[in-house]
Parts: sequence; C-alpha cells; structure tokens
Amino acid sequence: QVQLVESGGGLVQAGGSLRLSCAASGMTSTIDAIGWYRQAPGKQRELVTTISSGGMTHYLDSVKDRFTISRDDAKNTVYLQMISLSPEDTAVYYCNARVAGRWLDSWGQGTQVTVSS
Repeated sequence: QVQLVESGGGLVQAGGSLRLSCAASGMTSTIDAIGWYRQAPGKQRELVTTISSGGMTHYLDSVKDRFTISRDDAKNTVYLQMISLSPEDTAVYYCNARVAGRWLDSWGQGTQVTVSS
C-alpha cells in the first residue's frame, strides 16, 4: 500500500508563488510515477503534471513555464513549485501515485490553493 499526504497550499495574490509537497509512505518502491491533479469548484479533476521514476515530466499546457515538478527520493517527497499564479489556478490540489501502470483509486484530502486577484 502507498499513502500520500499533500501540503503547502494557501492563499496567495495573483503573481505569487507556492510550493506544494506530496509525501509518500508505505510501499514507495512500487511507485512508477507521481502526478499532481487539481479540481476547481464546479469542474472536473484534471491532471496538471507528472514525474516518472525515471525523471520524465509532463505538464498541462496552461501551466508550462510556470509550474515545476521535482522529487527528493531521500525524503520520498514530490514537490510542485508554482510561480506566476493566477486566479484560474485556484483549486484543491491532489497528488496520486501510479503503481504497476495504474493510478491509485483512493485520493487524499488535497491541499487548497486560492489565488486572489
């Protein structure tokens, strides 16, 4: 089993920055990728970015050049550095793990990011 805990959200003004953390525990050696998702009010959850165990990254077009995903394997933590935030980035941000090619079915509580204009 893999457990994930998100943290680092908050309230920030437009143009500001935040760094989110996703701490993994349990059978972390089985993880082949970590992804950050977000869900804005009234919208479906969307995949924002992923990082594979090999270090390959993928970004949603709307966050390219503003968001950076990285990981610290020693801490079993994946980070999401977000800069130039806009109100459109307001959402609950979740991380998820891909194990044996499948994303986990369960979700954590996420971390709220609110960007004021």
